Amino acid sequence: MKKATVIIPNYNGLHFLKPCLKALNSQTDKDFEVCVVDNGSDDGSTEFLEKEYPSVRMIAFSENTGFCKAVNAGVKASETPYVILLNNDTVPDKDFVRELIKGLDDNADVFSCASCMLTKQDETILDGAGDLYSALGWAFARGKDKKAADYEKQADIFSACAGAAIYRTEVFKSLGMLDEQHFAYLEDMDLGWRARLHGWRSIYIPSAKVVHLGSGTTGSRHNDFKVRLSARNNIYMIRKNMPRWQQILNAPLLFAGRTIKILYFKRKGLDGAYKEGYEEGKRMEPPAAIKEAARASAGAVWKIQLELWTNVFKRSF
Repeated sequence: MKKATVIIPNYNGLHFLKPCLKALNSQTDKDFEVCVVDNGSDDGSTEFLEKEYPSVRMIAFSENTGFCKAVNAGVKASETPYVILLNNDTVPDKDFVRELIKGLDDNADVFSCASCMLTKQDETILDGAGDLYSALGWAFARGKDKKAADYEKQADIFSACAGAAIYRTEVFKSLGMLDEQHFAYLEDMDLGWRARLHGWRSIYIPSAKVVHLGSGTTGSRHNDFKVRLSARNNIYMIRKNMPRWQQILNAPLLFAGRTIKILYFKRKGLDGAYKEGYEEGKRMEPPAAIKEAARASAGAVWKIQLELWTNVFKRSF
């Protein structure tokens, strides 16, 4: 049995798949298999895989089911101890798989390891060094747009970005997997939050490097679709993972954070999409398995709460 399964969700990403799979073929550690989950692509992605990469397991949907369902399908089909989630618009370094596997092998209390994600435009600049979350209700990539050389130490993070990260397969499943109601965006932080509630850690592995184009499927950093889904999923995630007393405790900061976001997106003409998503998220209800997985002791919640307060000061909007 292989040690890990690399799961690549794909939607009309043929031009991304070619360099991504080529880089995976060049890994120093060969103790993994690859599974591409295609979301109804019509750009020749499936035909390319069948012809050029017959050894790659392919799961093909007839329509775009979203990132979450695609990932869950790949995880369910995996029989390896670890799963590596990898965006199709990434090119991993030759030691990427080896370093991520080592991260879990060496840390028994760690659920997931985030990689060092570098920007395509300048590979000395970070796209992210793990994800953090604050009591303002803001999720953000640690170190984004900063020099990668300043983030060369392993560190604890709130959660791993699913664009390029490794997870313990059985723990992933026991936590209810990704919430498919998210469709896309913040689903990885939601999963990481549940893991934290159960005592698991997530860490950043600087030696596991990957170049990330960013927004390869949606096309831009800010757009109506992305802003609406992110706003919706954020308030939905808070309602799932924060007990009522914690929501009340954080209410002033959450209100301030939402107000700043609205003003920010108003300048970009996207405040309507933000407000629409926020209202939709307030009406959503989680699946029973995920709701149950979010239950935790007051001690675990307070430990996370202290981190949420600390993270307010780690990022200016």
